[in-house]
Order: sequence, then structure tokens, then C-alpha cells
Amino acid sequence: MRLKLKFILLAVIPLVGSLALIAAAVSHQERDLASRERALVEAATMASKEAELRHYVALAQSTVQPLYASGRNDDATKQEAIRLLAALDYGSDGYFFLYDFSGKNLMHPRQPELVGRNLWELRDPSGSPVIQRLIAKARDGGGFVPYLWNKPSMQQVAPKLGYVVALPRWNWMLGTGLYLDDVQATMAQLDRQVTGNIATTMCWIAGIAVLGIALIGSCGLALNVSESRIADAKLRLLARQVVQSQETERAHLSRELHDSTSQTLVSIKLLLESAIAQLGVAAPPALAKALDRLKTALGEVRNISHRLRPAELDVLGLPAALDHLGQEFGAHSRMQLSVRVRGAAAHLPDEINTVLFRITQEALTNIEKHAQAGRVAMRLAYGARGLRLRVIDDGRGFDVDAVQHHPQRGIGLRNMRERLASIGGSFAVHSRPGRTQVVADVPAAALRRFAQAPSVAP
Repeated sequence: MRLKLKFILLAVIPLVGSLALIAAAVSHQERDLASRERALVEAATMASKEAELRHYVALAQSTVQPLYASGRNDDATKQEAIRLLAALDYGSDGYFFLYDFSGKNLMHPRQPELVGRNLWELRDPSGSPVIQRLIAKARDGGGFVPYLWNKPSMQQVAPKLGYVVALPRWNWMLGTGLYLDDVQATMAQLDRQVTGNIATTMCWIAGIAVLGIALIGSCGLALNVSESRIADAKLRLLARQVVQSQETERAHLSRELHDSTSQTLVSIKLLLESAIAQLGVAAPPALAKALDRLKTALGEVRNISHRLRPAELDVLGLPAALDHLGQEFGAHSRMQLSVRVRGAAAHLPDEINTVLFRITQEALTNIEKHAQAGRVAMRLAYGARGLRLRVIDDGRGFDVDAVQHHPQRGIGLRNMRERLASIGGSFAVHSRPGRTQVVADVPAAALRRFAQAPSVAP
């Protein structure tokens, strides 16, 4: 399973699912708590207003109590009571009203146009018979009645809570009321605060989700990078093992050719030379030809043995091996070749020696086959930042990108790049007509790492 899919299945989906469940639970709890808080606030506010209304009506009753308790029912006494009640008010919208039991308005300080009118059939905008309900509540012993009524300070209908009592001997209903639009405004503000708090909480949860996903993504990226590095290290190790195995096999073949095949050919050569010397002029011409071909074969075996694993590379180091390689190349290619070493030559690990030597061999082979060059230069530079090898020719050049991306060409370039990558180096080719340069860089860190590590076993 790919790491990205593992990352989504094992980290992102559980995190998002958990946060979604938490968000749903928090939202439900907040709404439930808000509903309870709203009910408590509304109940407390209404209880406060009911107590306030009882106090106001008790005050009005105490104002007219001396007249009512006198036992008189004449119009003068009633008018005096109406005058006293009309003088009582509390705020721009606080007043007392007075009706007889038939629904006739006897007093209304804020709406004097209603005085004297029978409002028994009056209904509020909701269709409720307001006056009938108020009178019925008063005759039942008094109490609270909610209804809709015009608010004087705003000149518009608003909800109102009335409290009424009866003065039964005079057939009167006395009452007052408080408008509830401020309560509704308070509740609406509380609802808005709750909605805002829930939105803020959801934003926090969303932010935590984003941060969590970012952290998980960072960890996943770090893990991916770590796994990629481990995979790259394993690939480099595998490449080193393959190269080391190849070099070990080449060294084995070189020794076999030198110690066995070459010695056998030398013995045959000595026997032929001895036979020719003994026969003298009587020696057949074919014997002399066989000796010449044997010498040629012996030379080729020695060359093959040297190319498989030059002794100079193991004994004298990379500069000497490159110098010998350059001499051989100049001898059979008839190109002018120069070798120059800059900096203090240091002992290099076998893996690095082998890689740079093989890259030089491959570069010289490409020059001989394709470059049509007249001069070749090899430059080896030792420095504090590492080691650089350059192979330069004055040939016709080539299109580097086209060759590297061609499926059937550029195999040698890819092999050189992979060899360098296996030891932590970098490879580059720059080409134009008249100058092509192959550059192999091995950083100092790679030199130190290979110097400290044991050679890879084949």
C-alpha cells in the first residue's frame, strides 16, 4: 500500500472523523446549555417583571384604599379615585388603566381618546379579545394577562404583560402592564451570543483540525523523506555491492589470466623457442609463424588482464592508473592526450578509485568511438571540498539532453551517473562543437564516509 494512502487511512480520516464527532457533541451541548440558560434568564426576567407589576398595583390600590374603604359609591368619590390613579405613572410607558366590568374605559392616561368608549369587543393583532380577558382575570381574583398593545414611546404594537385586580363594589377592573419587547431583545441578543460562541468553537475545532492535519502531513512528509532516504541508501548500497562484485570478478579474471593463462602461454612460447633453436635452419616456417601468433596472443591476454584490473590502481593509486590509461589510449588512438593532477594527492578508498577509473575508461571509449577529436585532456583535482575528475576533448560535441533521454543511446552516460550516485557523487556533461567535458565530483563527506567504512563485501 502506498504511503500516501496509508497516511490518509491511518491518520487524516480518523482525525477528521474524531474532530467532526467532537464538533457535533460540542455544538449539541452548547445549544442545550444555551436553551437552558435562555429559559432561566427568561424565567428570571419574567419573575422580576411580575413582582414589579404586583408592587405597582399594590401601590395603586393603597392610593385609592381610603376612598374605597369609606363605603361611599357616589360619583364624586369615584372621580376622586380616578384622579388619583391618573396621577400615578412610572416612566414614559408606565401607566394605570381602569375599566368597568362592561368593558367601558374609565381612565387611560396615555390614550385619552379611549376614555368613555366601550372596548368589550376590542381585539389585538393576534385576534385575542384583550379587554374581555383582562376583566375575566380580575373577576377571578386578579392575575397576569399577556397581550399585544400599542407602546406610547414607539407608537407601534408590542407584547405586553398586564396585571389586573378587581374593585368589585364599584364594578371596576384596575390594572397596569409592562412591555416585553426589551425581554425579547435581550433573548435575541442572547441567541446571537450563543450562535457566535458556537461559530467560534467550530472555528477553533476547524483550526485544530487544520493544524492536526498539517502536523500529521509534516510527520508523514518527514517519514516519507526518511523512507526515501533509507530506500536511496539501500539502492546506493546495492549499486556499490553490484559494482564491487563486478570489480571482484574482474580482479579474479585478471589474476587468472595473469597467473594461469598467461603463464601457460609463456611456457608454450619457451618450448617453441627451444624447438626452433634446436632445429636451427631445419625448423619449419610454420613453427616461426606459430611463435609470432603466440606472442601476439600473449600480449592480448596481458592487455585484457590489465584492462580488467590494472595493477597500478591497487598499488600506486588513481593518478598513476589514469596516467597509464592515458598512455595506452594515446598509443592506439593516435590522439594527443595529457594528464594533469592538481592538489595534494591523497589515498582514496578502493570504491572511489574504481568508480573514477571506470568513468574515465567509459569517457575515453566514447571519445574514441564518437568524438572525432584530436586532443584529449584528463584533469584530476584534490581540494578541501572534495575531488573532481574532468575528461575534456575537442571533438564535434553532441546534444546531451537528446542522448540522455534516448531509449537506445546514452547507456554509457547513465552508467557513469549511476556509478557516481552509488558513492554519493555527482555527474555532469557539458558539450558543444569543439569542446566536450565530462565532470565527476566526489564531495569530501563521501570521501570521509568511505574512508571510515569497511569495504562492501561482494
